[in-house]
Amino acid sequence: MVLAWLTGTRRAAADSGPTQAGQRAGRAANERSDVPDDGPNEWALMPWLLMASGCAVDVWEGDVAHRWLAAAGLVLFVGCYVAVVFVGASSAPSRRRTSMRLLLPMAALAIALGGGYGGTWLSLFSLLSLVTGVAVRGRSALTALLGVVVIGMLSAMYGGHPDQVMTVAYSSLLSGAVVSIILRQVSAVHALHNSRGALARSAVEQERLRFSRDLHDLLGHTMSVIVVKAEAVRRLAPRDLDAALAQAADIEAVGRQALTEIREAVTGYREGSLATELDRARSLLGASCIEAVVRQSGPPLPPQVEALLGWVIREGVTNTVRHSGATRCKIELNAGIDRVRLDIVDNGDTQATATGGGGTGLTGLTERLAAAGGALRSGPAGKRGFRLTVELPIDAVREAYEAHGPNDPVYPDYPASPAHPFSADRPGGAGATAPGSARQ
Repeated sequence: MVLAWLTGTRRAAADSGPTQAGQRAGRAANERSDVPDDGPNEWALMPWLLMASGCAVDVWEGDVAHRWLAAAGLVLFVGCYVAVVFVGASSAPSRRRTSMRLLLPMAALAIALGGGYGGTWLSLFSLLSLVTGVAVRGRSALTALLGVVVIGMLSAMYGGHPDQVMTVAYSSLLSGAVVSIILRQVSAVHALHNSRGALARSAVEQERLRFSRDLHDLLGHTMSVIVVKAEAVRRLAPRDLDAALAQAADIEAVGRQALTEIREAVTGYREGSLATELDRARSLLGASCIEAVVRQSGPPLPPQVEALLGWVIREGVTNTVRHSGATRCKIELNAGIDRVRLDIVDNGDTQATATGGGGTGLTGLTERLAAAGGALRSGPAGKRGFRLTVELPIDAVREAYEAHGPNDPVYPDYPASPAHPFSADRPGGAGATAPGSARQ
């Protein structure tokens, strides 16, 4: 309660439970509206001036020598106190330095008035200690507070008030330490709010990145299938109406499937298995008059690994159909106990495919795989042809998934259960191998 009163801040409600990136961003926006201003509420420190009310009473009743001089000194001290509070509360370094300079005349006035008059005038050291906690931050705060305590004790002792030495020491140390500790907690609250805002913004950016990549991978593949089958309909219609109608039905089915996948991509819960992607690859290659050779060996793979390999197959086969002009495409998957390797090799025109396509498909795949500890390599396969090779450490994929799913606050594109595809849309991960003459 003391912290809330001193800082004049409102506590933002904490969020809990699994959420989507849009909901997190909305809550983060609300929280940012409740983030406190930098520094304490200056007016909350004004009531502490009542500690000097006894000094004002002494001046009013004429119980001190050199009454007008004491009044002038008290007014100057209070003025410096107010200035230090309002200037020192700022986070600007220049204003902070100005407030620290004002501590020097305050210390001189406290020594002169407190040491000279004693009694209630020694409470000026408590006020001096309090504003020292406001003006001096960090590691220097403790040294400054101890300096005020020592000055107050010496002033009481050599001013002829030895019985008040411990009282001055206790009150000065307590008031300064309390304010310094509270302001330190306020700084921690600011840092927490700022970091939560940064995390929320990062979550939104990651969600946008995930969606753009998923959309590229989904629509690029699907549109290629539709274009190929539409061309088949155009070729077959004049001579084989039944075959043309079959291809048209396939176009309708692919379109419906595309709508479903887009909905799943929007919600972040697109499911896909390796077997499904291999079947789609065979269908697309066959419709494009490309011979498909699929070889698969090794034990079953975890769902997270299958999902990553599914993205690679989708992108690699789509590039083969769109850019290579190949007549044969081989997909070879070799799974071991701890690693898995996928090769997609075609006999197309390497030079044409190296410059074809300006998208972000292989770049996005490289980042996905690198984030999971894998690597992607692409380049010519002999004199004619193109090879796409992916290697994944199975255990590293599991560890990356467990570390960042299912309710990761930073990377919202991880799925909510192991049944959903493992998606690592984090740029700059270790282990990435930049594509050579990569089809995009």
